[in-house]
Amino acid sequence: MTAYSKAKEAADYLSQKSEPPVMGAVLGSGLGAFADTLEDAVRINYADIPNFPNVAVTGHAGQLVLGRLPGGGPRIAVLAGRVHIYEGHALDDVVHALRSLALWGVKGLLLTNAAGGINANFSAGDLMLITDHLNLTGKNPLIGKNDENLGVRFPDMSTAYDPELCDIVRGAAADLKQTLREGVYAGLLGPSYETPAEIRMLRVLGADAVGMSTVCETIAARHAGLKVVGISCITNLAAGISKTALNHAEVKETADRSRDAFVKLVELSLNRICAKLEAEK
Repeated sequence: MTAYSKAKEAADYLSQKSEPPVMGAVLGSGLGAFADTLEDAVRINYADIPNFPNVAVTGHAGQLVLGRLPGGGPRIAVLAGRVHIYEGHALDDVVHALRSLALWGVKGLLLTNAAGGINANFSAGDLMLITDHLNLTGKNPLIGKNDENLGVRFPDMSTAYDPELCDIVRGAAADLKQTLREGVYAGLLGPSYETPAEIRMLRVLGADAVGMSTVCETIAARHAGLKVVGISCITNLAAGISKTALNHAEVKETADRSRDAFVKLVELSLNRICAKLEAEK
């Protein structure tokens, strides 16, 4: 099966379950608590959706959650958990869920992740609006023959993270009186954490945070016509900046401490983004 036919099969399955919401979200490591806040939630295991890969990383639930934002807000589709290239998945599998959402009829996508802080002004627990990215994975989900059913051959990435959606997140943070960092996210292959020398290199290249996801998802989502916005939770300071050894448990612990601020920001931002996208339909 082609990547398009796999995604179309998944989209058809989801269409039998529900009308598509205008907005989807992907929850990164330790950030799955947001899915628990949705009202009238319906949870669908990835294993039940055609061609969805299994999720194996701790802190990723492996469920698609359909529900309303608290207080009877708009419906959204939350991907609670993602798969990563470093697990050995093919790139088509890594971005399959996003293509499925696009073919189902979703119009926008919020990508979240846990990231290491490179910017010297950042602290563990900060939230960062992703304004751009560096794809240093050595991979691109669009390599190979292009399928026009998925998108154009050469998609423009000059505004990979939609400026208007970014402004909505900025406004939400201001209204919540939250400090919102901004910066460039560097996506590396993983799964080993970066060396201090690599972090120094990334700083020279202009990266403010680093992680092992998101960049290929953004490329595939933009290729599929989705509007993208991204938020990183700075769960640790990167190698050479942190005074302690890096470990995944620390990532989850810091994400837990940031949960309340993260949930409030995402909830308010999604309410406003959904209103904008509904008005554009």
